[in-house]
Amino acid sequence: MINQLWLNTFCTLVEVQHFTHTAEKLHMTQSGVSQHIKKLEQQLDKQLLVRVGKSFSLTNSGQQLYIKGQQLLRLADNLEALIKQDDTYTGNVKIASPGSIGLKLYPYLLSLQQQHQSLEVDYIFAPHSSIKQNLLEQQLDIGLVTQLINSSDIISEKVAEEPLVLVTSHKIKKLDWSVLINLGFISHPDAADHAKQLLTPNFQEFEHIEQFQHKGFSNQISLILAPVSLNLGFTVLPLNAVQAFTQQDLIKIHPLKQKVSEDLYLCINRQAVQYNRVKLIKSKLTEFLF
Repeated sequence: MINQLWLNTFCTLVEVQHFTHTAEKLHMTQSGVSQHIKKLEQQLDKQLLVRVGKSFSLTNSGQQLYIKGQQLLRLADNLEALIKQDDTYTGNVKIASPGSIGLKLYPYLLSLQQQHQSLEVDYIFAPHSSIKQNLLEQQLDIGLVTQLINSSDIISEKVAEEPLVLVTSHKIKKLDWSVLINLGFISHPDAADHAKQLLTPNFQEFEHIEQFQHKGFSNQISLILAPVSLNLGFTVLPLNAVQAFTQQDLIKIHPLKQKVSEDLYLCINRQAVQYNRVKLIKSKLTEFLF
């Protein structure tokens, strides 16, 4: 049987990618970390790491052990949690969502933490593909996505609709196709999808995002509107992201004939243990968003 202490050290090292930082995280010495890895390699009779200077890479055996080892450690944690008292207002809840809805939800969750300070919320802004994978691997308790996840292991519940809006600088008073062409487009990770959803029913000339001159890109939700506010281009974003921009007087949301919204789904893993704290956050989010 694999020693769970050694396995935990190994998995932590792979996640942290640094022997000294791993030792600090586990309250060990660096030599202690090295000893655990060596003992694990001796027990399995397999080399797990290839060291290159102060860094390392995983062997095929090391990669397989990390993937399966994480699952074993999570199962052990779940078993321990089931035996222990499941306090509604104590413990960690891991949540991920697209940036736009996260700008709205995270302050709300912080206010909930202020009321119950033994409650811990880890919030990650992430794309759909990452949220899906982390839910399937039980790395998240709750995921919020704008596309249904096609998996029997995931339970999805529609909790909200978020409007998509076209945004320019405040200098643009009247909007038509020629204005958009002259402005050019400020892009972001979901730009092609958002533009297709909103522009297709509102501009018969629209075919694809490449029709517009590329005028910039940002993957930081709070920065996408910075170049737009300077009249460097236009963009399409969910309304929450626009409302969170601090310089509202420098931008303009243009009303369009056909309104378009994205559905927002709250997702959990069907196989995961539903702790009371997760149930609490799930109900609070559903109540807040509806």
